[in-house]
Amino acid sequence: MRRIIGSAFVSLDGVMQAPGAPEEDRSGGFALGGWMAGYFDAAVGERIEALFDGPFDLLLGRRTYDIFAAYWPFARGDNASIGRRFDSAAKYVLTRGDGELSWENSRRLPGLDALAEVKGGDGPPLLIQGSATLYPQLLAAGLVDRLVVMTFPVLLGGGKRLFGDGTPPRSMRMVEHQVTPTGTVIAAYEPGGEVVPGSFATEPPSPAELHRRARIEQGTW
Repeated sequence: MRRIIGSAFVSLDGVMQAPGAPEEDRSGGFALGGWMAGYFDAAVGERIEALFDGPFDLLLGRRTYDIFAAYWPFARGDNASIGRRFDSAAKYVLTRGDGELSWENSRRLPGLDALAEVKGGDGPPLLIQGSATLYPQLLAAGLVDRLVVMTFPVLLGGGKRLFGDGTPPRSMRMVEHQVTPTGTVIAAYEPGGEVVPGSFATEPPSPAELHRRARIEQGTW
């Protein structure tokens, strides 16, 4: 069975849209593309390199696929090496659309059942890059094995978020962490099961608290 490993660059307020360049993704009027560049350091670069150290395939949403297909096959200079690795890797695109997938070694997955079939087979890990829309549905289906989140010390105020609408309640278990010289927190998480609520209250609710709860039920609080 193959593992699905997500990797995301996010701001402190959870935005992951267009970290790499101003024109990467301006959808929704996003005007801060390239926000990650000012906080990149050697430790972040080493962690990114480690993600692709060894065999891997890519799992992408349709829009991230389009961004990657327009950039990585044409990468030169310092980015040429990772471009070649992306070219040779299989690209699995989770999409209901029927648009052309022109990048070599690309394969359309029409839904989660098809993805589960790929995951259940033999092969290298499937690495998610970008693809914010994938996470809620993959987490709900129990298909994510590990999530590496690189949180940069910046607030963006708006944009596509890592955990958008439809994200299910889940607990996660931290298995690795570090803080880089520029203040980026890199942490890896694995599924930890259901969320188990509890309470720190040790006394019965006061009359004031019961009144507050009644107002909540009435919609007047």
